[in-house]
Amino acid sequence: MTNFSDNESPTKRIAAIDLGTNSFHAVLVDIYPDGSFRTIDKLKEMVILAEKGMENHLSEDAMQRGLDALKRIKFLCDSQGVDEILAFATSAIREARNGGDFIQRMIDEVDIKARAISGKMEAEMIGYAIRHSIAMDEEMVLMVDIGGGSVEFIVGNKDEFIYYKSLKLGVARMAAKFVSSDPISEKEIKALRKHYRKTLSEVGKLLKEHSVKTIIGSSGTMENIAAMVASRNSLNASITLNELVFHDDEFLPFYGKFINKNRKERLKEKQLEEKRVDIINPGMVLLHFLIDEFNIQNIKISEAALRDGMILDFINKEKYTLPLVANFPDPRKRSIYELLRKSNWMEQHSTHVANLAMQIFDVFQEELKLTDNDRELLNYASLMHDIGYYISYRKHHKHALYLIRYSDLRGFTEDEINIMANVARYHRKSTPKKRHIRYKELDKPLRKRVKKLSAILRPADGLDRSHYQNVTKLEIQNGHEKVKFLITTQGDPELEIWGAERKSKLFEEVTGKELEIYAVEK
Repeated sequence: MTNFSDNESPTKRIAAIDLGTNSFHAVLVDIYPDGSFRTIDKLKEMVILAEKGMENHLSEDAMQRGLDALKRIKFLCDSQGVDEILAFATSAIREARNGGDFIQRMIDEVDIKARAISGKMEAEMIGYAIRHSIAMDEEMVLMVDIGGGSVEFIVGNKDEFIYYKSLKLGVARMAAKFVSSDPISEKEIKALRKHYRKTLSEVGKLLKEHSVKTIIGSSGTMENIAAMVASRNSLNASITLNELVFHDDEFLPFYGKFINKNRKERLKEKQLEEKRVDIINPGMVLLHFLIDEFNIQNIKISEAALRDGMILDFINKEKYTLPLVANFPDPRKRSIYELLRKSNWMEQHSTHVANLAMQIFDVFQEELKLTDNDRELLNYASLMHDIGYYISYRKHHKHALYLIRYSDLRGFTEDEINIMANVARYHRKSTPKKRHIRYKELDKPLRKRVKKLSAILRPADGLDRSHYQNVTKLEIQNGHEKVKFLITTQGDPELEIWGAERKSKLFEEVTGKELEIYAVEK
């Protein structure tokens, strides 16, 4: 009987709360032994601390909204068993004369201790968060996080940040200072652009020097703009905005129509959050200015922001006190689990299938002339076989092949990566065929290994067709002409028998034996 327990438990559950000027964002995550993390829950509360602009003073109403929001966040943290809460106060609280009073009230009334971080630290953390969530290369990009009180600008690539700074250009601050007309007037737009040009001279020189063509935007204002542009241009953003890309020629026509709308007309925009309706325009003008002034062509969205940077910073600082790497001394296993968690893998199903595949492998290893290395690669391919769901259900087997091949898995040779990618790809639909480009590219010995390992994975996956781990025990009878799988199930076995039989053809071809599957009477 196979043991289907999960040994890879999280080491700690933490909450990161970004106390912004417009909104409070909380994210709850489990930290795993490899130092990766997995999101458990999120909560966003619009609070509008700078209700009358940035006056260096938080009103009693604003503080009460903030405390009420934090009580809801604290209740969520308590109900989810959070071990530690991180809370970082940004621009509005940092600058307010009574910001210290608010932080003290958070301790006294909600039992949350907040830390007021510097603008430079905020920018750096946002940069790390974006780099963690978005695939970047050697090309220099401009990362922009538009908040209510400040805007963080980071210039960098996958290896380094050459500039990171927080500037007092947030939409609430700019709306209070420059916008009094509705719709915004041409004169006000010119005044905003003039202010942006003066304030951004330093970062502007770097953008021109490095020929930056791409902005990666994060946080609410950029996400809200992206959602509106996506809606107008029929871009798919129904599931997530992360990695959404739109271009200057898609934004500029939308900007031309939107900027002339009054408040009533803006309220009709489906994707615009109601509480941003009075402060969105400075953000629109800022993005237009950056595109226009610096010849930006691509805008990409990162859903990771300060709160994700807080988590990464926590992991980095705690790695000597938490057993983060101790359970994963092997870089191969560590990088596999990092990819699995980034892909929001179906942990119970994939682990169950991997265990079944290992049991089948062990019976046929000698007969099929397979090695211990083959066993390891099959195990990892089984764990990763459904990660293509991260992209979409349709053709998820092909998406799995792509993700495995291009995820920079550490510790593996190129041949090993290609074996795992192809075995995961062939867990469903077609069996390996020479007309398939990625399979055809492999040399003959590798193709043979892929075929044998796929033959084992396919029926193993079929035995959990319900994805509910219905099979509690698998016994294998390996005869001269027939192989029998005898399964014990928690519930009705029909779906699992059907699923495995449907995927048995390649197994029969590789073993030269007929496969029969029976349910054992309990």
